[in-house]
Amino acid sequence: MLSKKYLLFVFIFLKCYAFAQTTITQTIKGVVLDKQSQTPLPGVIVQVLNSSPLLGASTNDKGEFKIMNVPIGRWQLKFQAISYKEKYITVILNSGKESISVIELEESVIQGQEVVVVAEQDKTKTNNKMSTVSSRVFSAEEAARYAGSRNDPARMAANFAGVSGANDSRNDIVIRGNSPIGILWRLNGLDIPNPNHFGNAGSTGGPISILNNNTLDNSDFMSGAFASDYGNATSGVFDLRMRQGNNEKFEFMSQVGFNGFELGAEGPLSKKKNASFMVNYRYSTLSIFNALNIDFGTGDAIPQYQDVTFKTDFSTEKFGKFSFWGIGGLSYVALLESDKKGDQALYGYSARDTYFRSNVGATGVSHTLLFKNNSYLKTNFGVNGNYNKIITDRIDTAFKTPKNLKPEYRQTTQTIKYSFNTTYNKKFNARNFLNTGVYADFFNTLFVDSVDDFFGVNTFVTLRNFKGEAALLRGFVQWQHKFSDKLSLNTGISNQFFQLNNSNAVEPRLGLKYSINQKQSISLGGGLHSQLQPMYVYFASETKNGIRTETNRGLDFTRAAHAVLAYDNNFSSNFRIKSELYYQYIYNAPVKNTPNYFSALNLGADFESPNVNYLVSTGTGYNYGLELTLEKFYSKGFYFLITSSLFESKYKGSDGVLRNTAFNGNYVFNALGGKEFKLSQKLCISLDVRGTYAGGKRYVPIDLEASIAANEERRNGNEAFNLKYKDYFRLDVKPGFRINSKRVTQEFSVDIQNITKNENVFQQSYDIKNKVIRTDYQLRFFVLPQYRILF
Repeated sequence: MLSKKYLLFVFIFLKCYAFAQTTITQTIKGVVLDKQSQTPLPGVIVQVLNSSPLLGASTNDKGEFKIMNVPIGRWQLKFQAISYKEKYITVILNSGKESISVIELEESVIQGQEVVVVAEQDKTKTNNKMSTVSSRVFSAEEAARYAGSRNDPARMAANFAGVSGANDSRNDIVIRGNSPIGILWRLNGLDIPNPNHFGNAGSTGGPISILNNNTLDNSDFMSGAFASDYGNATSGVFDLRMRQGNNEKFEFMSQVGFNGFELGAEGPLSKKKNASFMVNYRYSTLSIFNALNIDFGTGDAIPQYQDVTFKTDFSTEKFGKFSFWGIGGLSYVALLESDKKGDQALYGYSARDTYFRSNVGATGVSHTLLFKNNSYLKTNFGVNGNYNKIITDRIDTAFKTPKNLKPEYRQTTQTIKYSFNTTYNKKFNARNFLNTGVYADFFNTLFVDSVDDFFGVNTFVTLRNFKGEAALLRGFVQWQHKFSDKLSLNTGISNQFFQLNNSNAVEPRLGLKYSINQKQSISLGGGLHSQLQPMYVYFASETKNGIRTETNRGLDFTRAAHAVLAYDNNFSSNFRIKSELYYQYIYNAPVKNTPNYFSALNLGADFESPNVNYLVSTGTGYNYGLELTLEKFYSKGFYFLITSSLFESKYKGSDGVLRNTAFNGNYVFNALGGKEFKLSQKLCISLDVRGTYAGGKRYVPIDLEASIAANEERRNGNEAFNLKYKDYFRLDVKPGFRINSKRVTQEFSVDIQNITKNENVFQQSYDIKNKVIRTDYQLRFFVLPQYRILF
């Protein structure tokens, strides 16, 4: 623990530094576009509010603006144009990096009428033009700022109403009681696989995100009743955008923290052609943390991983805008029970050595072509893939082998997906906007796994063995009509077709928003949503008399009907209160063809990809709940966000019994906030705090007597998900400071997670060696230092 003398020395040093510097300035620049047509807007007035003297600029014929010699710090920008609604944004100006923004203005229906904007930052105004309810925009800065978020968009979203992320080891998020598998990840217009290190086949989460927070732009998060251009999802959507690199100046970044050692660079490829690049590389630091005896949540196993992110952008006069981007990650971990010492925690399987390798990547090309009639065509082509390899060896003193090991389970899965989509967008006038497009995904898949339950000679049994192709085709059309500036309608329909078994899903969607006055609005959203099963489910097989049969190949889409009623009140320029009431009915969920509690609605509750045969699409379920949000947007040096969710999540398996789903925690409460203390223009100290209280995870209890008799873990299905672990509570505190010198910005923070050392249950498992039920706990106390330098 630091001594009082040392703390006093640090404080005196920072104070002396704060008053020993001269004024440092930086540049704010960007481009302003029409929100619907994406055409550049010339003549837009841009002002830096509260600057003295007042700083500002107007956009040129390409919609570009540049404001130079702006003192560093937080500034609010105001954008004004004739016949457009005013817009405000907040930027953080550091000495080591210019501020670059892409601003979209919405045209007013009633021309010439003054439009007063109440909220400084309306986070319901998403990038997606057709979103009505259950959606908000978030920034990369928020993911970095929030205590406990670890620079991870998914962990940041766990603070939003309706979302539960009460898991310290992974970033899977439960939205309104749905499985994490129901989430769609989209990046730069293309649907991508699970963007996390150590993600298992069919999952959507993992311990560490591959997404690099330093490369992300403002992005959208939806938790229900989303627009028609999103398909193959029943729970929620992350629609992420990577930012554009600086096209005029070279900038560099270096960072070290929990997520790894990281280096980044960006700058112009050609100033004449308005081309830029951005690249970041990251390598694991966990092995170093382990040497320092810092517990990072995976027991005594040392995860190894690395990832890379890149993006290039360039514009042409005649052929439009192009971008080429990619992300990729490699990860490996060995959970070796045979090397376990004493009470060491591995979070692996009892009496087993497990080796896990996971590789994932995605790359794409995007093209945007503007037409002269207020319309544009956007086309994306990409390739993505994921690879998993699992090796599990059983430990038993009866085995007369080295370390008493014998092979038990082997799995190799690989999916390569080729994706294409194109969307046409037409703004007819200020009232009417049309968006239509087609999506095509072509899968090349390999699924092979086998198990040996007898440990004899040639006793391995094949579970899945498939190599082939499949395709998912989708088309949609949606229309936005504004009856007035107070009343707007979003409506659309989409259709999905899965070539593997010719299943088809038609999905109508509807959204209606009415502004009661300048501060209050009521919104209604609803529609049908459908999703494929995880690919491994389709290829589960059974072998009888030497003949292997794939029993699940004919499964339908899981389908869900969403209905949402929302009320929003921006009762002050910086304060907002929001409530949402929702109901979801789920049907065609895979269940067993004989009476059983199993339902695919509970997949994603653990690390496994179970092999379950003879499934049929007859399962049902429902979710309903109430969500409340009270938020103060960042202003006057502080912010806060308070959310609460009360919900019920139920399902029926093939036995007809109504049960809690594995994700029915019933309630989640979050409170977070932060304050910046500006000691001078160049030195800022910050403190962020976050607390979460959530209902405990539901589980299927272990049948101890049956487990002892079988020398293997056995669960009591009759009590499936009736019981919960004790409620989850975690308090995180994150102090930090930022120092700006002439051309360099340095940031340091310490994210102290679970500062109260609360014992939150991770899982219960059967200990084969000691013949007892073992309880593993999540992070008891976790310290994540991070240092970043921009220059």
